[in-house]
Amino acid sequence: MNVKRRDFITLLGGAAATWPLAARAQQADRLPRVIYFPNNFPDDPETQARHKAFREGLEKLGWADGRSVRIDEQWGSLPVARTRAVAAEFVRSAPAVIVVSGSGMAEALKLESRIVPVVFVAATDPAASGLVDSMERPGANLTGFTNYEFSIGGKWLGMLKEAAPAIRRVLALAQPGNLGQLGLLRGTQAAASALAVQVVPAMVYSGAEVERAVGEFAKEPNGGLIGLPGNPSIENSDLIIALAARYRLPAMYTHRFSAPAGGLMSYDTDIVDLWRRAANYVDRILKGEKPANLPVQLPTKYDLVINLKTAKALGLAMPNTLLAIADEVIE
Repeated sequence: MNVKRRDFITLLGGAAATWPLAARAQQADRLPRVIYFPNNFPDDPETQARHKAFREGLEKLGWADGRSVRIDEQWGSLPVARTRAVAAEFVRSAPAVIVVSGSGMAEALKLESRIVPVVFVAATDPAASGLVDSMERPGANLTGFTNYEFSIGGKWLGMLKEAAPAIRRVLALAQPGNLGQLGLLRGTQAAASALAVQVVPAMVYSGAEVERAVGEFAKEPNGGLIGLPGNPSIENSDLIIALAARYRLPAMYTHRFSAPAGGLMSYDTDIVDLWRRAANYVDRILKGEKPANLPVQLPTKYDLVINLKTAKALGLAMPNTLLAIADEVIE
């Protein structure tokens, strides 16, 4: 998968004031309304799987769209500069619950309201990043499901070193100002000394910046690559895979779709499972429970995918220790 920069869907492309959310909130049907914002486009296969899991989860709990609940789906991918304005419009429309993907929108919603219930899915280490007061008692109007704790950065680095023992330097791609990624970067750096690896951060936004950073890093030998979850790794996934191949950099990817697309290996949370579980929290909130009393939940499923074709192209013999625990091995 490669989420390219496209024209945002009309609702996400215009000014926040043009959104029809307020009008929808005034509909006469009186059904509780849930805003569903996956921060992606509906034609993406992984997003479709997450959407299906969430909707099916709600239906099993008795919430049928148009009969017992109104699900207001908002599709598209937001640039950072637009997040706060969109969050404000979500809040002004006064829904019963807002369900969002990732840390960025959840952080913006926290700034906009301490009242409207929010369920986040795949927010990185929300307690350590300050999104909630604690994992056990979130403390306000936000709760949900985390995709990673910061310590997983050491796991990514350790697996990469195991697959490519010769690496001595690892470029870590991150987005400036992304608190979750910065925490994951610290987790990666904390493990570096024991693995005899230097972690080199690259704070980048665009594809051009990614290409420059990787090209400059690759001028020295024994390098590897980790693309931290979220952007720029999502929007530039095909480019990063191509650069890793061009410069012969063993790479650990943090999104599952990267390994089937030609990446060496990926280790990722099962995000579809998180969306399925999120339906339960929406159900509980609609029935009167407070997000402050619903503990943030950790992932229970992770996937390791290894691409042996890419390993062969890099001259790597994948160790049996990794192959034995892989969920999928691509021949």
